[in-house]
Amino acid sequence: MPAPTRFTLSPLTGEIEPQCTPRWLDMLRHGLTVAAVNLVVGLVLGFVGDGQYLKQIVYSQCIGLSAWLSIDGGRFAFELDPLSGWPRGWRIIVLITGGTMLGFIVGHAIGDMIYGWSPFDTYRLGRRNLARDIAITATIGALISGFYYHRGKTAVQEALLARAERDATLARLDLLRSQLEPHMLFNTLANLRVLIGMDPPAAQSMLDRLIAFLRATLNGSRASQHTLAAEFERLADYLALMAIRMGPRLETRFDLPAELRELPVPPLLLQPLVENAIKHGLEPKVGPGRLVVSAKRESGWLLLSVRDTGVGLGSGAAARADSGFGTAHVRERLAALFGGAASFYLAAAPDADGGVLATVSLPLPTTSS
Repeated sequence: MPAPTRFTLSPLTGEIEPQCTPRWLDMLRHGLTVAAVNLVVGLVLGFVGDGQYLKQIVYSQCIGLSAWLSIDGGRFAFELDPLSGWPRGWRIIVLITGGTMLGFIVGHAIGDMIYGWSPFDTYRLGRRNLARDIAITATIGALISGFYYHRGKTAVQEALLARAERDATLARLDLLRSQLEPHMLFNTLANLRVLIGMDPPAAQSMLDRLIAFLRATLNGSRASQHTLAAEFERLADYLALMAIRMGPRLETRFDLPAELRELPVPPLLLQPLVENAIKHGLEPKVGPGRLVVSAKRESGWLLLSVRDTGVGLGSGAAARADSGFGTAHVRERLAALFGGAASFYLAAAPDADGGVLATVSLPLPTTSS
């Protein structure tokens, strides 16, 4: 009747590692469980037997706890199967049988000592009682051991599932990131190609900025997260590139409160939304437009928004922006990183300037909220 084996994922290898040494708190908790079962057994035997409840409880506790200690302690004398936390093959039968019999002999002897009797003196005139008590001990020991055997296998299956889910999430994030970086680069190079034919000096200036921007962005994107201030800095670099392309038509503004600057966020989270705002909202618009990127805290949430005054959702390419690469990429990354704890929505801007408002809601860390 051993305590359930713990399984952990190694931070170095990612492999499942069984906890093959006793944990005193676990053993104490399991000992109390065994004592509760022994109490029930003693009460039942007292009820169906001679009515000596105290005697039956004392012997039940002595035998049950001795059997538990014999099996639980003896388990660590064997090489444990990492898939169950038990010895392999025939050794498990030897462990349970030997531990149960040893527990019965030792426990009954302790009970006899408590009552001042000679060891096993009570069975001299009642061998049938001896066979009955051995059968009860063996049955209860086998049932409880079987329960914890299956519990150990369930624990390792859950650990395997957790590792598979972790690996799948990491692979999915790597795929999303590998898609984002070329997409951003191709969009920028397309803008550069147009500018080369229209304004070569401006194209050269844009190329210089592009080199510096890519160096900082691609290095930073390899991390799993960076500060919100770094996210805003990368967006400012990108919009400086777009300002060369669009000239005075593009007006930009950033609103990042000082107390939110150090909050961690996934890198390049807002980049696709800014690209969407430029491509589908501001570039098709005749005349100047404004793009505002802002962050604020609201009721335990970090709200990140990209607001443009472009052509809005009701015309042409902008009407299809909600199903394009940028918004789909943001939704998939949020789902992979936060599950249902984060959200994203795209809607028409609520004021008279028109355009589109894209908002990402992230749960604030407990220490920040």
